[in-house]
Amino acid sequence: MLFLGTIENKLDQKGRISVPADFRMVVKNSTFQGVILFHSFTNKCIEGCSMERMEMLSDATDNLDLFSEENDNLNSLIFSDARQLSFDVTGRIVIPSDLLEFAGIKNSALFVGKGKTFQIWNPDEFNKFQNNVRKKAFDARPSLSFKKE
Repeated sequence: MLFLGTIENKLDQKGRISVPADFRMVVKNSTFQGVILFHSFTNKCIEGCSMERMEMLSDATDNLDLFSEENDNLNSLIFSDARQLSFDVTGRIVIPSDLLEFAGIKNSALFVGKGKTFQIWNPDEFNKFQNNVRKKAFDARPSLSFKKE
């Protein structure tokens, strides 16, 4: 299953937010019943994924030289501030305040599906980002090639 779509949800007064049901279904059979969130290092948003995806990232960094600067930097960026957030009985999580502040999220947030991962954005910031991406894609006319099985 993949994280698909863009869904806006409100933060309550205690900082809880409902993770979209479709997103919860992606991690339903996961070893961890929740999501992993961390600062994006490519955009002003929060990155999210399943525990299995984090394990894949960890495995990928194992292929780097153990004492290399690249390994150290990637591990610091990805794992040091990653948060393991369990769903409550209604499918909500509490996003830590430093992540909300980083992404500029105050009252509501957009959950943006990215296939095997997702992002959480300030709605206004995502609209600006998305408009820019659409313009670039329209101008560049990118193409995809599919793997042959």
